[in-house]
Amino acid sequence: MTTTAPSTPGVQLLEVSPEYAGQRIDNFLLARLKGVPKTLIYRILRKGEVRVNKGRIKPEYKLQAGDIVRVPPVRVPERDEPVPLAQGLLQRLEASIVYEDKALLVINKPCGIAVHGGSGLNYGVIEAFRQLRPDCKELELVHRLDRDTSGLLMIAKKRSMLRHLHTALRGDGVDKRYMALVRGNWASSIKQVRASLGKSNLRSGERMVEVDEEEGKESVTVFKVLRRFGDFATLIEAKPITGRTHQIRVHTLHAGHCIAGDSKYGDDDFSKEIRDLGGKRLFLHAYMLTVPLPDGGELKLQAPVDEMWAKTVERLSAPI
Repeated sequence: MTTTAPSTPGVQLLEVSPEYAGQRIDNFLLARLKGVPKTLIYRILRKGEVRVNKGRIKPEYKLQAGDIVRVPPVRVPERDEPVPLAQGLLQRLEASIVYEDKALLVINKPCGIAVHGGSGLNYGVIEAFRQLRPDCKELELVHRLDRDTSGLLMIAKKRSMLRHLHTALRGDGVDKRYMALVRGNWASSIKQVRASLGKSNLRSGERMVEVDEEEGKESVTVFKVLRRFGDFATLIEAKPITGRTHQIRVHTLHAGHCIAGDSKYGDDDFSKEIRDLGGKRLFLHAYMLTVPLPDGGELKLQAPVDEMWAKTVERLSAPI
């Protein structure tokens, strides 16, 4: 991507190079205007202040090689002046790396850390790794995990790897498996939940996802029992075939078995009993990942649960 001379003070004219062809304009701007609030980026798109080839476009517009993008004046923090992050957090994330090569980085994301800043947070995993890997100018999240979900998270270090993995995710090339501790005795006959999901906003402004067979998007999760704890709880494996927001959390609830520690879709009494055993977290963990590599090979990774999870399950299985 090359930048031509600005036509007025503060205005940027960006020429789209071939490797960015097919990317949505909103994602293009989010990647280029680091530190600019997402709400501001969508506002300038909505108001028509961003132009492509001198014309107005929608946030879902897909760029083509050679497009000229006009970006209005926005204050962008200097790349070498990021929000300083605590050394302890940086060390914790560095220690969470389970795989790294020249194009891809995979971590075992701890519970409680957001994948990116926003909604009152100054930082997330991606902001931290931009400080940890300052020479990697194209670091981008490949996919997301909820803040309270732990486990395998992919970060592309090269644009070509990001495109390759997004293509694989849209197809069926990526196999992601989660572990979840759910309430009750999960019936072995529940091997799949197929329930369309839609989003709605509560009066408080909180976003919720719910089963909506009429207007929701098709959503499928495959389940398998890993371990039973009597009628009290079951450790299950969940394999999402589609990738909707909160899909596993809502599908387990739809099957009658909410996840322990889920403050949004869970059962307070069940979560309290798990907390009393030391489990003060959401019991959803992305533990296994298989992805195709550009050279034709395959990457298979597993990530262990944290000590809190392991000790809670140990106490659950101990004789009373």
